[in-house]
Amino acid sequence: MSINRSILSVPLRFSLLLLLFFQLSGTQVYAVNPDVSNSEEAIAAGKTVFNANCRTCHRLDSKNVGPALRGVTDRHSIEWTKKFIKNSQALIASGDAEAVAISSQFNNLVMPAHEFLSDTDLMNLLAYIEYGDKADPAAAAAPADGVQAGATGGSGIPSEYLTIILVVLVVVLLLILIVLGLIISILTKYLGSQKLDAADEEYINQKFDFKKLIKSDGFVVIITTLVIAFTVKTALDEILTIGVQQGYGPKQPIAFSHQLHAGQYEIECQYCHTGVEIGKSANIPSANICMNCHTHIQNVGGKEGISPEIAKIYAAVDNNQPIEWVRIHNLPDLSYFNHAQHVAVGGIECQTCHGPIQEMEVVYQHSALTMGWCIDCHRQTDINSKGNEYYDKLVQLHSNSKEALKVKDIGGLECAKCHY
Repeated sequence: MSINRSILSVPLRFSLLLLLFFQLSGTQVYAVNPDVSNSEEAIAAGKTVFNANCRTCHRLDSKNVGPALRGVTDRHSIEWTKKFIKNSQALIASGDAEAVAISSQFNNLVMPAHEFLSDTDLMNLLAYIEYGDKADPAAAAAPADGVQAGATGGSGIPSEYLTIILVVLVVVLLLILIVLGLIISILTKYLGSQKLDAADEEYINQKFDFKKLIKSDGFVVIITTLVIAFTVKTALDEILTIGVQQGYGPKQPIAFSHQLHAGQYEIECQYCHTGVEIGKSANIPSANICMNCHTHIQNVGGKEGISPEIAKIYAAVDNNQPIEWVRIHNLPDLSYFNHAQHVAVGGIECQTCHGPIQEMEVVYQHSALTMGWCIDCHRQTDINSKGNEYYDKLVQLHSNSKEALKVKDIGGLECAKCHY
């Protein structure tokens, strides 16, 4: 009895197939700390905390502005993790090796403090991180408070689709390998019960040869396909981040602290950024606006008694020279954005786009500010029409709909609204 050796040059065993699959797929299994609750209530509450405070910079299962969060209680202790979430900068300043290493890995980007989160909030957050959406489906949609929708700086759809496709391909590969393993096992048993010539019997009973496996055409095709797929996905992710400056926080000519002025002293944003309610631009404040306060504050003993940073303001005024602030939030020239339309008419808070500005010692770009990010916000943001005559007729026209009036319903998705 002869055997067609072209079916498979090397007999594979089921255990090897599984081992090969897990090696190629890079599957990671985390040991979740048993103190983290897996109750539905804790996970749901944690998801609310995550969406409100973490989702802009983090994803559960993929790297974004910050690291992927899933498995954090396996990599670090719960107490350390809570300290880092509440005030990462304090932990870094203390010289903690783990915190310093993470900060260095992500270019020393400043993570906002979350001192307002209670211990219960933090434990619920960890419950969601470890047991929440396994595929992180929420990463494809941004909430109405203006957070980023995807890790690629757009709506996140291209990267998410590629990830799903890769996962499906790996699963299909696993099923194929399992089926092949079962077929080989059945054929081997069947042929072993038949009368074979010496050559065939030797072929059936041959031992597994790893060198032949890695040189086989099938193995080369599998490895090449996976390498190409992951390379293409990585390249597309990097291409889609071009021009996205989320996390950008340059050094300014004067060390102005929003945490001190907007946070501790509760100075309204509109006091310094005078154009935000009346024009397209919010305006960078002139030195004269600074002097409205600093003529009387920190001026004991004349100019000699003021701090070096405030002295720079005096120098700008005395020399009639503008302060050369470094622009942080940049939109491409092809895009139109009007602050007054959003702030005065739409009633949008500054923090919706700029993040917790009152907590920032050094201001950085909090949101992605990409087209996908803006569109997702327009799709999900309800129109605040109460007491606003601007929307009266629009609300009347929308009265037959059961859903709330959203920005998308009044032209928020029209190309010409932002590109003309």
